[in-house]
Amino acid sequence: MTLSAWTREPIVHFLAAATALFLFFGWVGQPADPASRTITITREDRAALALQWERTMQRPPTDAELDSMVETFLREEVLYREAIRLGLDRDDPVVRKRLSNKMDYLAASMVETTAVSDATLADWLAKHPERFAPDVRYSFDQFYFTERASAEAALASGRTAGEDISLPTAFDNAARTEVEGRLGQTFTAALDNLAPAESWAGPIASGFGWHLVRLRARKVGTPPKLADIRDQVESDWRSSTEAQRRKDGYEVLRSAYQVSVEK
Repeated sequence: MTLSAWTREPIVHFLAAATALFLFFGWVGQPADPASRTITITREDRAALALQWERTMQRPPTDAELDSMVETFLREEVLYREAIRLGLDRDDPVVRKRLSNKMDYLAASMVETTAVSDATLADWLAKHPERFAPDVRYSFDQFYFTERASAEAALASGRTAGEDISLPTAFDNAARTEVEGRLGQTFTAALDNLAPAESWAGPIASGFGWHLVRLRARKVGTPPKLADIRDQVESDWRSSTEAQRRKDGYEVLRSAYQVSVEK
């Protein structure tokens, strides 16, 4: 892999964002070691607090207001360290969820501010015309399952039967609006990522549960020109790229763990 190709890898951006956040925390005074009994609030820390105030209030803080912010920061720091020392961060579902969300944010945050070129968006439009064309139609078969595990077992065994539900097992030349109306946007987006084939794929989620799907055909009309829908294409590119970077970041981190699930 060349150097230029290496620097375009999503995980490189993920690790760079993580490093930047670590350096930022160091800049505002958060210690690397919560167990330390020494707290030093530097001039740089005070300047960072003042800047945060100015951005929010649209004016610099007074001396009294800055002193109050420093005291608030100090109080939070002391309580934070003591909470860590007592292990209050462990086995707390709220803390667990917030930290996992922050890691997801790290993986995708650089996409939010990245300037995207017309060439990139034109390529995205060419690769995903079905997301923007006014007329997209699908022909597919589906089997429904209440539980994902049941769908996975059926797919593994080659069983072509599902559970009862008030949906047709076959859709023929169905418009995108019809599929979205009956099975939801998540299901329809998953169809866009499938290639027509004789084999079954899934499980795919819908508002009802889980489905095995065999996409027989997808007919895509002519999408508008990029200049006419640039904002729509850019929004789709950003959301999809963020999701992929979250996935890539997690998979890299996950590969470092050995996991056993007792049953």
